[in-house]
Amino acid sequence: MAMVDADGIRLHVQRMGPTGGRTPHATVVLVHGLLTDSLASYYFTVAPRFAAAGLDVVMYDLRGHGRSERPPDGYTLDHNIDDLTALLDRLGATGPLHLVGNSYGGTVAFGFAARHPGRAASLTLIESEPATRAWAAKLGGILHRVTSELAHNEAAAIAWITAHRGHNTARLAKGAARLARDTTLGRDIPASRVLTEAEISAVRCPVLGVYGGDSDLVDLVPLKRGLLPDFRAVVLPGHEHSVLVEAPGAVGAHILGLIRPEVSVR
Repeated sequence: MAMVDADGIRLHVQRMGPTGGRTPHATVVLVHGLLTDSLASYYFTVAPRFAAAGLDVVMYDLRGHGRSERPPDGYTLDHNIDDLTALLDRLGATGPLHLVGNSYGGTVAFGFAARHPGRAASLTLIESEPATRAWAAKLGGILHRVTSELAHNEAAAIAWITAHRGHNTARLAKGAARLARDTTLGRDIPASRVLTEAEISAVRCPVLGVYGGDSDLVDLVPLKRGLLPDFRAVVLPGHEHSVLVEAPGAVGAHILGLIRPEVSVR
């Protein structure tokens, strides 16, 4: 474990690399999702495989999540992109970098690629999308429900989650409730600056979208094909939003197929 000061905020970072002192072929940066997520969703799924394939793997907890510092405010998308930029600068990971983002983490990664086009070698969006007005409205509704159902009625909500989803999910939900209750995250993210179609189309690196076949984000694939010059999509049938943890082998193989096609064997 390492704590890194990224321009005033301390972020928890984990790094994996090739064994035996081998020189990494490239660096891949893994960005996780909101509230109940952390770098652990990568640590126990695709990160070891990426390191074994000869990649330098950087993963970290977003501000307010996992073991990273939890300030009371400053949770807009731009704050998270600033954190990622400062962290990579501090680590000396100047790029070009392969960025992988799950859910909200993909929105952060896309924002980084739009802001720093020369630093992105490729971009993978797992169940994710760029920041648009529709995205902000959807996130606003989700975060409002979290605030009202978890933060305001925490005991009843946690009891239901424990009974129906188990103790581990309940533990994660308690952390999400604290984050929603004690910070401005629920207000900041829906109020974030979004990207124009021109800014989205300006992302020229290869972009891979990975989606569960039962996810509503599949409907956005034609739009992304129209906006992004180099976009390809993979749909995994029988999965929804949690496709990363439900099908890590398939997800990891497709990402390696983008980054290191010569080793992307299932």
